[in-house]
Amino acid sequence: MCNEEGVLLRTRLLLGDTTMERIRSARVAVFGVGGVGSWCVEGLVRSGVRHITIVDFDRVSVSNINRQLMATTHTVGKVKVEAMKEHLLEINPTAEITAINGRFCADTADMFRLEDYDYIIDAIDSIDDKMLLITRACDTRAVFFSSMGAARKLDPTRIQVTEFRKVRGCPLAKTLRGRFRKAGIVPSRKFRCVFSEELLDNAGCSDEPRANGSLLHITGIFGFTLAGLVIEDIGRSDG
Repeated sequence: MCNEEGVLLRTRLLLGDTTMERIRSARVAVFGVGGVGSWCVEGLVRSGVRHITIVDFDRVSVSNINRQLMATTHTVGKVKVEAMKEHLLEINPTAEITAINGRFCADTADMFRLEDYDYIIDAIDSIDDKMLLITRACDTRAVFFSSMGAARKLDPTRIQVTEFRKVRGCPLAKTLRGRFRKAGIVPSRKFRCVFSEELLDNAGCSDEPRANGSLLHITGIFGFTLAGLVIEDIGRSDG
């Protein structure tokens, strides 16, 4: 069996011992393990993060296979977080993966101890749930990063990172800001988002009439960028 030290050798050569120890001890929660969140978690585990909580209420469907890490013809019908956990433990059997098959929403938010995490990642689709997570996460000490809309994109070079209030050209960000204003809610601190200002029309047909078309190379870059922001922040805290 491969040991963890050998698996992470190339990472340690780049980042150094001190950063690697911080990565190993960091506690990260990822909400939503779909097209964006699944790749974020993959990036975190392969970078040496050992303590990860993954949250999602859905099961793997055939339409997920084109872009979600744990979605294969063998996992269709399985609980997403369980399929994801099984995959992650194949990468690092010593990782502590907490898989929560549930939804972060108004009825369940108090069950999640957000204050226990060093990093919180939002990869939620539902606008109401996303607003709630943003509000709650910003009230904690955790570093918080959020994914804006990754669907209806094609050009990977247009994916960017900026502070939430500075996101332009993203309908999801615009809707969120409008809903926050209407509700009289202001997140208690600034936070950075991954987004793209590109917006294409859906083409062809879909088995899910309300679904937006999306591609792996875009959702994957969104997810890996979120993971990269975590690793970058941990490294910065060393210096």
